[in-house]
Amino acid sequence: MERMKASGLGTVIMAAMNQSFFTLSLGIASMEIFGSYMSDQFTLTGEAVRIVALDTFVAFMAGLIIFPACFSFGVQPDAGPSLIFLTLPKVFINMEAGRLWGSLFFLFMTFASFSTVITVFENILAACMDNFGWSRTKSVWFNCAFVLVTSVPCVLGYNLWSDVRILGSRDVLDSEDFIVSNLLLPLGSLIYLLFCVTKWGWGFDKYLAECNKGAGIKMSRRFKPYFQFVLPLLILAILIQGLM
Repeated sequence: MERMKASGLGTVIMAAMNQSFFTLSLGIASMEIFGSYMSDQFTLTGEAVRIVALDTFVAFMAGLIIFPACFSFGVQPDAGPSLIFLTLPKVFINMEAGRLWGSLFFLFMTFASFSTVITVFENILAACMDNFGWSRTKSVWFNCAFVLVTSVPCVLGYNLWSDVRILGSRDVLDSEDFIVSNLLLPLGSLIYLLFCVTKWGWGFDKYLAECNKGAGIKMSRRFKPYFQFVLPLLILAILIQGLM
């Protein structure tokens, strides 16, 4: 029994750490592209602490709403992408004033999704402008068309293509979520980390100097062994766990 509890706790911790890559947009250059636009007025370390604290607070408050609602109506809260589009509507239907709360939920989710799209969109805009020398206008028009076309499978995932299975028994949205969350995000984060803290990339000294520019919380040099040895192994364990 104790072994099962330890195994379950380890799975939860790994899942939570994997989710942190997704919610903070780490590993696919989304957070990094915004960081590149920052001034040197405040340290990257201080801004990172504030972002993590705010994100954790929002996630905790969302959990206080989602989990009680799911348990009250006998809904599994770990249903993945289908939780939003298939499961939660059933919860709202059985709630008093459910149409109102459901409409507000999906309205606010739309605003939240736009903030995520802007993050990713700025990433590909910067890539086109820097690598191809395109103007921002040309990059916007080209990538708008690209995003619209590549979003079609996601749009059709729970209606016309609901029977399509891509990775094993996973549907379209679950497959996309698996590729991004379990592969691209941790693998990209590992590559970024090794580039920043090893002598084959940027190097820890240059990385530390960049992090400590400006006013705010400073990063200690004592983190060097952790960044060079412990953190890569931890991210690698998360990557392997996610692929299993």
